[in-house]
Amino acid sequence: MITSRIDRITFIPEDYRKVVPPVPKSVKIELTARCDFQCFFCASSFRLREKKDIDWDFYTRIAKEMREAGVEELGMFYLGESFLYERLPEAIQYAKDIGYPYVFLTTNGRMATPDRVEACMKAGLDSLKFSINNATPEQFQEVTGVKAREFYTVIDNLKAAYQVRENGGYSCGVYASSIQYDGEQQERMQETVAQILPYVDEHYWLPLYGQAGLTSGAKGTRPTAGNQGRVGALRPPLPCWALFTEGHITYDGHLAACCFDHDGRFNMGDLHRVSFLDAWQSQPFQVLRQANLDQNVVGSVCEKCIAYN
Repeated sequence: MITSRIDRITFIPEDYRKVVPPVPKSVKIELTARCDFQCFFCASSFRLREKKDIDWDFYTRIAKEMREAGVEELGMFYLGESFLYERLPEAIQYAKDIGYPYVFLTTNGRMATPDRVEACMKAGLDSLKFSINNATPEQFQEVTGVKAREFYTVIDNLKAAYQVRENGGYSCGVYASSIQYDGEQQERMQETVAQILPYVDEHYWLPLYGQAGLTSGAKGTRPTAGNQGRVGALRPPLPCWALFTEGHITYDGHLAACCFDHDGRFNMGDLHRVSFLDAWQSQPFQVLRQANLDQNVVGSVCEKCIAYN
């Protein structure tokens, strides 16, 4: 199930608690920085960087390089919405062809039409997760900036993805996650989640993240510090697992030390110039990891993210 994989990544084993940890088992690579949503809790809407697609030659080179280095799980997303990327099925197929045992994807669901989903499953996708974070069409429009009727498009696409998997006999898990709110909003979310439960293999809840401090306090919300994983298996904000157990590659070829590097603050290396392994072991990365291990990130790029601790 997806939660067991998430928990393995968000837990930092003892042999990874060092400034130069082993090669991560999992890496997320951004096929596109574009997104069709403008969610208030996501800094993607701030337009802090260009929104372009990955260079195909770079993708194939770095994917192969990472597999040869020992990366086993490849996430076909980072900060953008990958179903906007035309070559998504081809990217999945390439990853499977070069030997990745597990290829996974998270989507906001709006562009995850049955045809596109089937193309991805046919290409070898192992896991497809929908982010379902709104309880009503009206809230959907308020949060995402997209017309209210698209709320039903997302729900219908999720249900269709399950049917595509069942009808085609594909070995792809279909999952969903939701932000855990408080009070009445959480009650409304429970009702929405109940509608999709028959169509997913597993659903789980996430805390509200602060996006490395960029969206902290938006619309009166109080996010959790850092990225503590999922509700039910929350991790301490320091040391942050994202620096030790999972890599994150931006569409323009940089290795980021954060799950939420919307503005380049967490750039640990230009993968057009250095290898993935060299960037993973770079001096800036080592310094930032040491600060996390010391649980003292004052003066570092992690400071603002941990401010809500």
